[in-house]
Amino acid sequence: MTTKITSMMKEDRIFKPPKEISKNAYIKSYKDYEKLYRESVENSEKFWERQAIENIDWFVKGKNILKYDFSKIGEVESPYVEFFSDWKLNVSYNCIDRHLNTWRRNKAAIIWQGEDDLEKQTLTYQQLHTEVCKFANVLKKHGVRKGTVVTIFLPMIPQLAIAMLACARIGAIHSVVFSAFSSNALKDRILDCDSKIIITADIGYHGGRIIDLKSKTDEALHECGNVEKVIVFNRGNTKIDMKPGIDLWWHEEMSQPDITNNCEPEEMESEDPLFILYTSGSTGKPKGVLHTTGGYLLFTHITTKYIFDLKDIDIYWCSADIGWITGHSYVVYGPLSNGATTLMFEGIPTYPKPDRFWKVVEDYKVNIFYTAPTAIRALMRLGEEWPICHDLLSLRIL
Repeated sequence: MTTKITSMMKEDRIFKPPKEISKNAYIKSYKDYEKLYRESVENSEKFWERQAIENIDWFVKGKNILKYDFSKIGEVESPYVEFFSDWKLNVSYNCIDRHLNTWRRNKAAIIWQGEDDLEKQTLTYQQLHTEVCKFANVLKKHGVRKGTVVTIFLPMIPQLAIAMLACARIGAIHSVVFSAFSSNALKDRILDCDSKIIITADIGYHGGRIIDLKSKTDEALHECGNVEKVIVFNRGNTKIDMKPGIDLWWHEEMSQPDITNNCEPEEMESEDPLFILYTSGSTGKPKGVLHTTGGYLLFTHITTKYIFDLKDIDIYWCSADIGWITGHSYVVYGPLSNGATTLMFEGIPTYPKPDRFWKVVEDYKVNIFYTAPTAIRALMRLGEEWPICHDLLSLRIL
C-alpha cells in the first residue's frame, strides 16, 4: 500500500465514500464496479447493447453492435471499426427533446455564471429547446446542412452550448476552437476542416481582461476565402467592424419572422460525424479528431452517470472550458443527455479573488464539482482561508 501518490498508474489506495452516499449510488461498492467491469470485458457486445438500450433514445434500433477488421493494419490508413452501424439517433434530441415530456421540462438545464458576479442566466430544458431550434433554423437559412462544418469561436457563454446543440440537431459538424487561441490557430483550423460558417462574439472576458474575438476572427479570415458567413453574438455591446454581406448579428438573425421555435431533429446514423476537435498542437501540427455520433454519446452519457453518480436533484459543475474535450463531454453532452442541471462558468478560479470557485459552489449549492488537479493544487497553495469562509456543505462529490 502506497503512502503517497507517486504515479497515477501505480496508485492502489481505495477511498471509500460515506455509507449514505454508497447506499443511493448507481454503483454501490467496489464489488459492484468489478462486476460491471468484468461484464464490459468478458461480454462486451451484450454490455454495450444493454447500455445503449437503457440510456439512449434511438429512432432505429439495429442489430449491429461492433464490426471491426484489424487484419490490414499497416496496409491501410486506419483499421475498420463501426459501432452501432445500423442504429439511428440524434444527439440534440437525446440532450433536450426526450426530457420535455417529463417533469424536467421546466427544470434548469444550464445555469450560467459570468465572470462578472452580477451576470447570470438560467435556461430550462424547454427554453433551451426553443433557443436551439431557432438557431438551428438560422443555420439552415444560411445553407448549413447535414455534413456542413461549422466553426464555433465563442467564450464560455450559453450560446456556445446552444450553437453546438443546434449543429447536432441538423446534422452539421461543429468544430469548437478555444476562445483564448490566436487568430493564426483559428485560421489553421478553419482551413483544415474547410468551414464555411463561423460563429463568434464581439468579445469575451478572462480574468479581468477583454478578449477581442471579432478582431481575431477578422484577422484569421484574411487567409480563409472559403468562409461565407460570420454570425456574431453581442457579448459586450462593443463597437465592431461588421462586414456587409458576410457578418451577421446573432440577435438579429434569431428575431427574423421566418425563424420558428421548432426544428425537427435529423435522423443520424450512429457512425455519422458529430464534431471535430483539434489537438493542441503541442507536439506538432494540430490534428482534427473526428468524433462520431452514437458511440461518443453513449460513452459520454454513461461515464457522466456512473463516475459522478449524477442524480436528478444535483447541481453539477465541471469547470473545464468547452474548447477542450472535457468541456464537450462533461459540461454539455454528458450532463444534458442525463437530464441534469449543468453549471457553466465564464471566469477563472482566482478572479476577482482566490475564493471564486468556492463562492460559486456556495451561491449555487453545487453538489458535484469536477475540476482539474492543477487547479486544486494551485488553490491549495493559497491556503485554507479562502474555502473555509464559504458554506460548502452542499458538495457531495469533488
